[in-house]
Amino acid sequence: MTLSRLARRAFALLAAAALAACSTAPVTRPSGWSAPEVLVPPSAFKGVHGLAVDAQGRLLAASVVGNAIWEVDRRSGEARVFIGAPEGQADDIAVGPRGELAWTAYLQGQVHYRENDAAPIRVLAKGLPGLNSLAFDPRNGKLYATQVFLGDALWEIHLDGRPPRLIAKDLGGLNGFEVGPDGFIYGPLWFKGQVAKVDPADGRISVINSEFKIPAAANLDGKGNLWVVDTNTGELSRVALSSGRKTVVRQLDRAIDNLAIAPDGTIYVANMVDNAVQAYHPASGELRTLTSGKLSVPAGLKADGDTLWIADIFSFRRIDRHSGEVKDVFRMQSSDLEYPFSVSVSARHFALTSWFTGSVQVVDRSSLKTVAFLHGLQAPSDAVLFDDGSLAYAELGSGNVVQASGADFKQRRVVAHGLAGPVQMVRGRDGALYVTEAAGRLVRIALADGKRTIVADRLALPEGVAQTPWGSFIVAEAAARRLTEIDPDSGQRRTVAENLPIGFEAGPGMPPPYIPTGVTVTSDGTVYVSADRNNAVYRIRPAR
Repeated sequence: MTLSRLARRAFALLAAAALAACSTAPVTRPSGWSAPEVLVPPSAFKGVHGLAVDAQGRLLAASVVGNAIWEVDRRSGEARVFIGAPEGQADDIAVGPRGELAWTAYLQGQVHYRENDAAPIRVLAKGLPGLNSLAFDPRNGKLYATQVFLGDALWEIHLDGRPPRLIAKDLGGLNGFEVGPDGFIYGPLWFKGQVAKVDPADGRISVINSEFKIPAAANLDGKGNLWVVDTNTGELSRVALSSGRKTVVRQLDRAIDNLAIAPDGTIYVANMVDNAVQAYHPASGELRTLTSGKLSVPAGLKADGDTLWIADIFSFRRIDRHSGEVKDVFRMQSSDLEYPFSVSVSARHFALTSWFTGSVQVVDRSSLKTVAFLHGLQAPSDAVLFDDGSLAYAELGSGNVVQASGADFKQRRVVAHGLAGPVQMVRGRDGALYVTEAAGRLVRIALADGKRTIVADRLALPEGVAQTPWGSFIVAEAAARRLTEIDPDSGQRRTVAENLPIGFEAGPGMPPPYIPTGVTVTSDGTVYVSADRNNAVYRIRPAR
């Protein structure tokens, strides 16, 4: 080996050593923080469901999680809130023969109604969990509604305030339906893969077609056809009423929720995962997206290398933390996903937590197959995966933090109990769990003995929490719409960012940490936060 080659090799080794030293050098506490940058842009809605074109030609769109009815401009796609929270919570919208408006408040179990824009909103029915779809009989103004998922029944809803009339139970999930000019109900049977005609007198069912996977909604076009959307396959199909013959007309994205047909024949389709409303013109075959979003309801957030993993409630997604590009991992209705509100990431697994379904779903990262479901939990708000294969989950319902291990995670041990609304968790570098409590605290919990230490109190509805490379914790104070950095040793605090679009209010009967604000910090100290008020993700760089 020549001297020059020896010199080059020595230089290369020195450079590699210097690079390694830099990569392992601790990140120092920054002097401050830069202004938040938009990584994933905002969008309208929080999942979009039922659609209707009213007597004035307005396109109305329903959102359950967003507690609002929106109006979407049929030309520009511009969207604005038409009826706000809490009265505006809607899964489906119906327009009556005199221009009346009725809608189902799914989580509240109510039917809301108003005669016109200036009239007061009235509750026509309540105490019916899972009220889903509804429609007026165009001949006489009778109103029908169904329970789906949290029940399975068809009701006649009286406009004069009398108790609803139960027509039938156990139909098979009569979802987005319409009443035809003959007075019969035409709609999909979600759990049977069928579209059918239902007699509102006695609930008798006549099947029209059985060739669907999960039909979500069906509307009549006045030309002898029933237009049907299949949420599992993403297909828009036409079914001839005379023969039952099905024709797939257009392939759309999966997770379609509903549709509406305007008087001019335009078919409007809602996709809950993409916060999208699209317009399809049967005569020309043209498909136009009026409005859409990269995320639907961003919640729990975790960084892993160059990727952000996000629980998007109607989907599970990955985000390139540099470019902001969003890609699907799972979408509702075309996977076994169960409305995730939080995510945990380990080398081998994801854990997706849903207080709504009372579950923690453990997914193998390499195969993307679910390896375990923990069901029957008391409103679990978050989970943390451990290297030994076990996990810990926090329950809003019980106030407990529980460690689960063994086959199918059936071995359970209560690590801590009596927490005042545990929301989000992170495992600190000291091995302990750090948990935010809705009551206003950040607490440290030792896994070995459950010893609890208050790290900070008098916080304004703390939700997401993450530890920085220099040892402090970043907490999202949702009620104050700010991120706060907390030194666990001294208790010193400083504001990372404020006036953030976080802290979306819960609807009636929902837990205060309704949509948890996700917070994560990468190895270079950059903070990422999900914004539940506008469905965006922001990046906040440390200033040095």
